[in-house]
Amino acid sequence: MTSLIDRRMGIFLAGLFVLTVAVPVGNLAFEGKVVPSYIVSLLGKYLCYALLAVALDLVWGFCGILSLGHGAFFALGGYAMGMHLMREIGDRGVYANPNLPDFMVFLSWKELPWFWHGFDNFWFASLMVMLVPGALAFLFGWFAFRSRVTGVYLSIITQAMTYALQLAFFRNEMGFGGNNGLTDFKDVLGFPLQSDSTRAGLFVCTATALAAGLLIARAITTSKLGMILVCIRDAESRTRFMGYRVEGYKLFIFVVSAMMAGVAGALYTPQVGIINPGEFSPANSIEIVIWVALGGRGTLVGAALGAILVALAKTLFTGWFPEFWLFALGGLFILVTLFLPKGVLGLIEDTFARKKKPAPALQEAKA
Repeated sequence: MTSLIDRRMGIFLAGLFVLTVAVPVGNLAFEGKVVPSYIVSLLGKYLCYALLAVALDLVWGFCGILSLGHGAFFALGGYAMGMHLMREIGDRGVYANPNLPDFMVFLSWKELPWFWHGFDNFWFASLMVMLVPGALAFLFGWFAFRSRVTGVYLSIITQAMTYALQLAFFRNEMGFGGNNGLTDFKDVLGFPLQSDSTRAGLFVCTATALAAGLLIARAITTSKLGMILVCIRDAESRTRFMGYRVEGYKLFIFVVSAMMAGVAGALYTPQVGIINPGEFSPANSIEIVIWVALGGRGTLVGAALGAILVALAKTLFTGWFPEFWLFALGGLFILVTLFLPKGVLGLIEDTFARKKKPAPALQEAKA
């Protein structure tokens, strides 16, 4: 029986736990001198990306669904939380209107759109964070999987979906802030977003969500369901011939993955302070694929590790040579595809395995 927490999962979760304790303590106990406040938010953003990468690895690494639209589910979760944060501003906005967000007052809206109702409640927004991406994934997957759209055609359709959403959210009449998106958040659950304690709390929540996401994904992939998903990935026609309803399995895992991506987006918004249509960009979805490929497809932990490494590299590289970042990212993807088929995690594990393996002379002496 496969253990829920294997060696690599245990090491990653232990490291995540240490980070979860050390970062807030280093920031709060030493008044930001050991761990500056912006580092707390930056690391929190990285962990959001890691959760998003785990969500994609669940469908791509174990079921063979190469989705190039997971940025859309991430952004929808972010918008759901952003709408709640906008409602929390109340009359403290620039126009001091207690019923309408500033951008609606600026665009001469007279009343709150129907789809904004309920978002003044945190519990409602928390539900929408998962239900909206999940519903979109269900509708998309229902038609795509029943039509047996697979491979590159499915990838293209998922990218078309996120591009269509990007164009829609750019429109001011959609009621989501248009090009500027949603920003100028003040607080969450009554706690000011600019305070160090709130930043630390959000960081801990993100780390907890990442750990939970990893364990849920691991529980799925080590179960009988996970074995069927791998069979679908490796031989879909044969799996269908054996009597399994392939479409149902693919739809289930696609919806679960979308909801996980939505949670990542919801945690991302308050820590970054803005959510706009740029998050729907097809380039973002492609970058998520690179995270997973770099870390190690089908490993879960590797996907999370890849997301953190690429995000860190992006932060550093865009500071030093911003105009060359996309070239570096593309080159990195090519190198990993050619020389690291098991990703960085596979490279690390192979290196340790070689070090542990006895030298040939020693093996002969023992023989």
